[in-house]
Amino acid sequence: MNETATLWWNAENTSIHYIEQTLLPNEYTIIKCRSIERLATAIKRLEIRGAPALGVAGAYGVALSAVLADKKEIQSFMAAVQRDAGILRSTRPTAINLTWGIDRVLASMTPAHDCNEACSRAIAKAEEIAREDTACCHAIGTHGAALLPDTCTVLTHCNAGALACSSWGTALGVIRSAVSAGKKVKVISCETRPLLQGARLTAWELARDGIDVTTITDSTAAHLMRKGMIDAVVVGADRITRDAVFNKIGTYMHAVCAHHHKIPFYVAAPRSTFDENNSERDVIIEERGREEVTIMGSRTYVPDEAYVKNYAFDATPMELVTAIITETEVLRPPIDIHKLLSHYNTT
Repeated sequence: MNETATLWWNAENTSIHYIEQTLLPNEYTIIKCRSIERLATAIKRLEIRGAPALGVAGAYGVALSAVLADKKEIQSFMAAVQRDAGILRSTRPTAINLTWGIDRVLASMTPAHDCNEACSRAIAKAEEIAREDTACCHAIGTHGAALLPDTCTVLTHCNAGALACSSWGTALGVIRSAVSAGKKVKVISCETRPLLQGARLTAWELARDGIDVTTITDSTAAHLMRKGMIDAVVVGADRITRDAVFNKIGTYMHAVCAHHHKIPFYVAAPRSTFDENNSERDVIIEERGREEVTIMGSRTYVPDEAYVKNYAFDATPMELVTAIITETEVLRPPIDIHKLLSHYNTT
């Protein structure tokens, strides 16, 4: 089964390399990123996307800033890196992993006595975070695979696969691990309007791995559930508070339908996605440009006079969640996030 890296640090030319996801499935292109401005643009444009991948991108971004910054004096050097970290933080307000990755690398630089040591520490920590993410996804996959029947059809929304992580994936990691264990899993991939991450990315990943995948319009999911054609729903998460799971817009709709039809609704996410300091009402839901909704190709489908609301995420109340699959255990609500994270080393 394929396990291609989504983004990685290139030590030879001190740059970040990543798969440009907006071009898939028609074009497979690797971008070599050598500036913070280019990385920020890549994150805003969803060339790099997915909560765990954003955590790795944030970590690599601080390392890149450290490489590029003037190394004459430690205080001005750290100030420059902090400024770049602020630029990266501002790119995506909802996903918590981005800031998590940035802060871990910044913390690793604090004990350094000079600029070169701080730079080396930043690169080492960023590489460590990427390795941890891959190991984390495999652990999530192992825990989640045990929850799926030996023969089943799983519905997923958006892309929580290798492309959303350093490799393997969270929701798709569960599916990959189940298939690797010999289970017969078919996947229903919701297309995920308006940017079609389910159709473009999830279907591409699974088809490449030889896993049975069928893409549907988002509004078809409830029909299939009512017909008894879905055995489980498995999705990823961009942030988990004590009362809600934040994921790609449309996730809440699937959770409501799954609850009505008594279908298990699983969330696959690492502990780095948990937010112990906020509740649903405190989280900013990212809104994106109208052109993502109004234009397809060269044609406009919505009149200029019509208003557009383009939310990138929604919140699913915890009472609709059957279980959250993490790298250490399967959690069933109610979940004590503070207790869960109390022994989690984030340095």
